[in-house]
Amino acid sequence: MRTIMVLNAKGGCGKSTIATNIAGYFAHAWEGTFGLIDFDPQGSSMDWLARRAGHLPPLRGYDGFRDGIECVSKDVELLVIDPPARCHGTELERMVGFAETFIVPVQPSPIDIGAASKFIKELHDLHRVKDKEVKIAVVANRVREHLLIWHDLEKFLDGLRIPFVAQLRDAQNYIRAYTRGMAVHELPPYLGRDDVAQWAPLIKWLESKSSVPQVRKPLIETATATGVASASASLGNVP
Repeated sequence: MRTIMVLNAKGGCGKSTIATNIAGYFAHAWEGTFGLIDFDPQGSSMDWLARRAGHLPPLRGYDGFRDGIECVSKDVELLVIDPPARCHGTELERMVGFAETFIVPVQPSPIDIGAASKFIKELHDLHRVKDKEVKIAVVANRVREHLLIWHDLEKFLDGLRIPFVAQLRDAQNYIRAYTRGMAVHELPPYLGRDDVAQWAPLIKWLESKSSVPQVRKPLIETATATGVASASASLGNVP
């Protein structure tokens, strides 16, 4: 099982938006069994999934806040994880045990940049990160390039020890997609073209071996008896 988590301790960074769009992209572009699990008590990802029309490619939804990681079916090939906000300490370490690929969204504001700096330092102090059992990348989210703060965010992200893989604009298309239970890739091309283009570097990274750690352990070795399938499949066997 391939596992991707969108993670940032600060609320309001667009975590659920990116998680649902990643899940929707894989369901749209690949054949397989895909899942989305929501650990956030707000349930934004589950709300998005409930809006998803029957003619769209299927996605399995799991309420992680209520049922835990144990509820994920063993035949899921790729699982996107939406963790709770304000995740620190032992809860953060537990969540990091659930995935091998992490996307950290950061918004262009002084508060978000400061919070992201502290959070990424906390991530680097975790054992699984130190042992190179995970891969992490950052995404600039809800960007308005004409604002001066964008240049501060770009400088901050370029200076990190982890890849800065994409910048996503602040666009109404994300609201359009959310209200329909869709990813921007599933919008009509005349609507979604510009946003799909901005997603291309992130998708390229997620589909590459660069986003998969060389040291791959069963999902989740740090949380035994989860009832979830092993993550022993190679990148060539799953999206």
